[in-house]
Amino acid sequence: MGVCNHCGDCIEGCPVAALKLDSGGKIQWNNEVCIQCDKCLDICPVSASPKTSLYSVSTLLELIRENLPFISGITLSGGEATIQLPFIINLLTMLRADSELHSLNCLVDTNGSLGKRSWGKLLPYIDGVLLDLKSWHTKRHRVLTGVGNGKVKQSLKLLTAANKITEVRLLLIPNQTDYQDYLVDLCETLLQLPKQTTVRINAFQHHGVKGIAKTWENATQLQIEEFAHQLEMAGINNLVLPTVYLENI
Repeated sequence: MGVCNHCGDCIEGCPVAALKLDSGGKIQWNNEVCIQCDKCLDICPVSASPKTSLYSVSTLLELIRENLPFISGITLSGGEATIQLPFIINLLTMLRADSELHSLNCLVDTNGSLGKRSWGKLLPYIDGVLLDLKSWHTKRHRVLTGVGNGKVKQSLKLLTAANKITEVRLLLIPNQTDYQDYLVDLCETLLQLPKQTTVRINAFQHHGVKGIAKTWENATQLQIEEFAHQLEMAGINNLVLPTVYLENI
């Protein structure tokens, strides 16, 4: 998914006029009018979402404070959250310094693309990381995502050593992902995770995908359970499986 460049191509395609260009040439999204049809995503030439809002650190802190009775922590997510690393560090610094908010559990949802130096800046402020491992071999990862997974594996190793990895997520796509082709190597890495780390197996479904991914098979409950059994036989027991499957829909 790309970053919106405010070209405006999506405006005319919105059926409820929830998008417009402001005086500065920036896309403005009216979330109160939006019906979440995602036609703007289909139109966008760089696969970006115009459905974004701008927040300051102080605004986010107040939003967190308003919801404090209902939450025990926050997760920084939505696309690749660490793209805005300086903002995140500023937010977490202010949050940890706040007498009312400092004890909140803080997690980061990431594809693991950060380098060692960036992790070094971020780790002191967070309690854990949710990390996606989309394939095992870097060549297959490049086919699926356009980039290799060297940084992902480096991040996983670093986070494991720092005891900061909360969850590793594996997206099973039949005939596309290669986890079972490299099961020994995968399990060896997963067995080194801290005991409290969960391994979540997600089932690929067509909902929300576009392009070539629409031609890929949905992952069935049987395929997920067979993969989970293989991991369990290798000694990996802290598994989380889907609760809903949209097989062949």
